Amino acid sequence: MKIAIVGSRGIPAVYGGIERHIEELSSRLVRAGQDVTVYCRDYYTPENCHYYQGVKIRRLPALKTKHLDNIAHTFLSTIDAILAGADIIHYHGIGPALLTLIPVLCGVKTVVTIHSLDWKRKKWGRIAGLFLKTGEFCAALFAHRVIVVSETLKEYFIRKHRRKAFYIPNGINAPLPKTPDLIKDYGLNKDNYILSVGRLVPEKRFEVLIRAFQETVSDKKLVIVGGSGNTDDYMDFLKKIGGHRVLFTGYQNGEILRELYSNAYLFVLPSELEGLPIALLEAMSYGKTALASDIPENREVMGDFGFTFRTNDTKNLAEKLKILLAKNNNDDKESKARSEYIL
Repeated sequence: MKIAIVGSRGIPAVYGGIERHIEELSSRLVRAGQDVTVYCRDYYTPENCHYYQGVKIRRLPALKTKHLDNIAHTFLSTIDAILAGADIIHYHGIGPALLTLIPVLCGVKTVVTIHSLDWKRKKWGRIAGLFLKTGEFCAALFAHRVIVVSETLKEYFIRKHRRKAFYIPNGINAPLPKTPDLIKDYGLNKDNYILSVGRLVPEKRFEVLIRAFQETVSDKKLVIVGGSGNTDDYMDFLKKIGGHRVLFTGYQNGEILRELYSNAYLFVLPSELEGLPIALLEAMSYGKTALASDIPENREVMGDFGFTFRTNDTKNLAEKLKILLAKNNNDDKESKARSEYIL
């Protein structure tokens, strides 16, 4: 079966939850005997990359702008996939889902995976938000199958669209714990920092975390791992308010990211919007104590094995940080329980 995967920047995944999701999904489909092509943006995937872990790579031009990048590349990819004889086009995200009617009219099966309700993101204006809501409507109306990554999204599609959605949560690979080595270049060592991971976009609410952290008295640093998502002004704002105790590493993956997870004293996720947060899953798989905003998606991940604070409440987050900084977060029994729960 020929499967075309559309809607991401591409693979190999350099950054981004959707890119990592697609990298893992596509390679597993190939191992299951499927013929899989992932459509990639020419500025993201190296020019000499034609196959990755058995997955066919199809690089197409993209308009590297905030509003046209995704939809323009999705349109080119959709037409190319139809002409290439794809049996299934698998769209990722409600933005790309705006074009689901095109393959349906051409007799091609379509699947849409909803990772989050992107129209809620603050970086989008009114018109962009309207297009994203229309994409959500198209997924519900035209796609042959809709997949969601959280129970919260499943319930939303039933309530909002009266549409059955298949719940397939994000997964992660088993952790590979590492001792501090590469992170020492940043002045980091075991248990001397609090970790947060995610794109530097407004809905992640890193400014709430920074301001709460600044209310604590500790010799630990706050390490924020991630880069801009067409949100350079927000990234610059965070760095301006950060101060000397806050370290921004930019995007990280591979060995150094494993070291960062392995040696963190505490993991914090302050988001006001998530699908099913891979960073939180990964941190807990390493046995880390996790403190996250009390949105349903975070609660769904953590169950009874994490701590929450009131979303967007700096004072409440500061109080919880102070409690956890005074607590022994390295109890082996508790760490093992968190890891086993996630895995």
